[in-house]
Amino acid sequence: MKICIDCRMIDASGIGTYLRGCLPYFLQSGNDFLLLGNAARLISFSSNTNVKIIECNIKPFSLKELLFFPGRLAKQINKLDLFFSPFFNIPCGIKIPVFITIHDIIFPDMPELLSKTGLSARMWFYRRAYKKSQKIFTVSQFSKSRIEHHLGGGKPVVVTHSAIQPMFLEYRRSKQTQQKTETVVFIGNIKKHKGLAYLLDAFLLAKNEGLPHKLIIIGSKENFRTSDNSILQKIDCAGVDAVTFTGFISDDKLMAYLATAALLIQPSLYEGFGLPPLEALVLGTHALISDIPVFKEIYADYPITFFRAGDTKDLKEKIIALLLNRLISSPVLSDGLLLKYTFEKTTSRILEELK
Repeated sequence: MKICIDCRMIDASGIGTYLRGCLPYFLQSGNDFLLLGNAARLISFSSNTNVKIIECNIKPFSLKELLFFPGRLAKQINKLDLFFSPFFNIPCGIKIPVFITIHDIIFPDMPELLSKTGLSARMWFYRRAYKKSQKIFTVSQFSKSRIEHHLGGGKPVVVTHSAIQPMFLEYRRSKQTQQKTETVVFIGNIKKHKGLAYLLDAFLLAKNEGLPHKLIIIGSKENFRTSDNSILQKIDCAGVDAVTFTGFISDDKLMAYLATAALLIQPSLYEGFGLPPLEALVLGTHALISDIPVFKEIYADYPITFFRAGDTKDLKEKIIALLLNRLISSPVLSDGLLLKYTFEKTTSRILEELK
């Protein structure tokens, strides 16, 4: 097969991780590939004899992508067998079969995140992508059920999980057991569905009860919007000795934070998959996560602790029990759990469906 893969979002957070994880296995499959995106960021793939890179910096979901996508690019793409996007954006002018990944469908499930206009615009893009696609890939049974609920059951929706990046397994093998520090880690942004406000309230209550640990937010403080002043105020009141931001960090630094943390807390109200708990477990760090449906699905077999989603008191009590009362131990994962979610499996399933 000759396949075009849209790589313009290779540096995005969750979508970029998914794409970077799948690409090496795509390229090993014996098919021919045209990679669409920033050539400089795709340079590491250029030595593959079955790869051609086309420069394209048109923003996904932009008016230019939707109405004025260059005909010369569409012409090259349409000479191939199919077009695959790791998200639900599709350039105009694509006439070959299209396959996409919808990681979640959060906006109609949490309409309070957007204005009515914003929700209508996103639903238009969801419906357009659904209509134009041969099949939809998604990362969990939960996301599949919500996609079918909001967009209908007329198209095949295939679960191809997100997965642990090989570098986490390599780090685990190379570093062995890491010395734990009095730190708690949160990975994510400050959007409402990530639940950071609940974590801050619970953590500061735990600090008032004698918790010596420091909360490390892996992300950039500069990404906070004006509407997040309440969260900023809570952090400022806590002081830098209690809560700190890392800013942008390298993959090695991220793994070091995770491996040496006493605990990772993922207080999400909504996710399509949710990778940080898996990354923490692989690196030998216990995870305390909300009991949202997708986490109950993805982490059902893992040694993990759940708390009631959105319940500050329950979260505080679990933090105290695990850290202050020392009811915690490093998770032990069998080979089956270590390799339950891999991008090799994910890519293999996608390729089967593309045939």
